[in-house]
Amino acid sequence: MSPDVRHELATAPNGKLIDIHRPATDGGPLPTVLLWHGVSPDERTVMAPVARAVAALGALVLVPDWRSDAPDRGRAHLLDSLEYARTHAAALGGDPDRFVLAGWSAGASAAMGVALRPEVAGGWRPTAVVGIASRYDLPARTTGTPPLTDLAATAPGTPPPVPVALVHGSADTLMSSACSRELRDALEARRWPARLEQVDADHAGAIMMEYDAEEDRLRPSEDERVLAAGAVSTLAIAQAAGVTAV
Repeated sequence: MSPDVRHELATAPNGKLIDIHRPATDGGPLPTVLLWHGVSPDERTVMAPVARAVAALGALVLVPDWRSDAPDRGRAHLLDSLEYARTHAAALGGDPDRFVLAGWSAGASAAMGVALRPEVAGGWRPTAVVGIASRYDLPARTTGTPPLTDLAATAPGTPPPVPVALVHGSADTLMSSACSRELRDALEARRWPARLEQVDADHAGAIMMEYDAEEDRLRPSEDERVLAAGAVSTLAIAQAAGVTAV
């Protein structure tokens, strides 16, 4: 754990664990980031390297578990974690009015879905969305509809655009970086502020992780190239939250 970051573990009312990362030094209300992991069930720990790095730059970062194999494909877990973060942000030192919704892989599509379909969160929309290494032509876990389909059904400039930052690895063989380019182009065509950064990494490398074939799991990488790619994802989230490296 970085000495610049404090960590605590919370349990949401639905029983799901939530990692909470925040700067070690107390300050004013911090921008809040809710960061969703990918499709593997209850895998919040894979987001820890990025979450800690974003917190070190000056944000409150919450990373919840959720299960894609639930009967509703994880929808309730994801939306429950959003409600928890919005409700508890102020008590944790965060600013609920500066709220970035971010995700990796299936978590990114889920985040984009909320921005396009705010009715799933009672009409609430995030300050910004950050999507890392995802595709957007499949149903989002939060809405049940593909973000690209929802976007195509909107008129340019509606609903009120939310800034979107995308990061994707050029060596991603699970989800081609073309998926993020497609979303960026579609967003720009409808006058949504959107940017895409392509990094030299595979699917896991975009979040500073690597696949351990022997143990069949992801683990934090020490490869400098992977860490550099993850730093781009970190900075994308931090900038969306209004904080940057000093």
